[in-house]
Amino acid sequence: MEPPTKPNPCGLCQRHGTLLIQLPPRLTVAEAVQLRDDLPSWLSAPELKAVVLDFGHTVVIDSSGIGALVGAIKLAQARSLPLKAWSVNHQVRLALTMTGLESRLPITDHTDAVVATPGRREDRRPPQTHPSVRSRTKRLIDIAGALVGLSITAAMFVPIAIAIRWDSPGPILFSQVRCGWMGRRFRIWKFRSMVAQAEALKSSVANQADGAFFKNENDPRITRVGRILRKTSLDELPQFWNVLIGDMSLIGTRPSTPDEVGLYDVPNWQRFDVKPGLSGEWQVSGRSSIRRFEDVIALDLRYQQNWSLLHDLKLILRTILVVFSRKAGGM
Repeated sequence: MEPPTKPNPCGLCQRHGTLLIQLPPRLTVAEAVQLRDDLPSWLSAPELKAVVLDFGHTVVIDSSGIGALVGAIKLAQARSLPLKAWSVNHQVRLALTMTGLESRLPITDHTDAVVATPGRREDRRPPQTHPSVRSRTKRLIDIAGALVGLSITAAMFVPIAIAIRWDSPGPILFSQVRCGWMGRRFRIWKFRSMVAQAEALKSSVANQADGAFFKNENDPRITRVGRILRKTSLDELPQFWNVLIGDMSLIGTRPSTPDEVGLYDVPNWQRFDVKPGLSGEWQVSGRSSIRRFEDVIALDLRYQQNWSLLHDLKLILRTILVVFSRKAGGM
């Protein structure tokens, strides 16, 4: 097989119809984009029967790397090529397990990762993406804020529940699978603001947004009480539970649905380097007026670049001001 015509951190070897791709030490956004660009030509090699991803030298993987692997799995499936992984160390294996890729990218038994320097213990920490994820102070702020928020939720649960059931039949709470840090799926909770069969009716509602997210300013599925809950952000109170158990943060990026993520390009996965937030740049910057997915990505990346504990506290304060201004406007 001919080597790639442009510089690439991956190594290639093909024997007996099996293509071995040795992945680079870091599988982050630059390497992930390169892998995405080169895979189609590599997988078009004549007489190719199987593909192996060799992680023997890979010690760092971020959300973009996960996005590239998702793309590789889809491409191999489309071409009916078995895809397997070799030599996966703890960090990469943990990332694959967290994101559910371990079941879609089987790891070949009895293949060992390249051993680190003798005498050094294997790094057993979670994958490292963004400083906000490993900040203990941010996590303590999340826990404290979640406990306060859940106290408010408990105090308001009965009247909100009565209003929801009086307005339309169906459950009090609405749950939906979303994608969080590293693309890991979790179940988000809200007070129901739409009719009970809203998900089944989604295809009948026009999407006013441009790109990989859904928005309709006058969505007919929203109930009368639901419009009030959304205007005052009361529908989001149950998400404090998601914050308490660590699926979300008080401040972060917009949590995406799996069908939206299916439309992502590899660089878009950078937004998963931080946890999704109950609020964030997207909310305090006028989320109702945002119509382009590129603008959502820009806000998410701006948050990552500007992140600090002080920045989080400022966004929390701005969120409170935005929420109360909405309530004042609705009186």
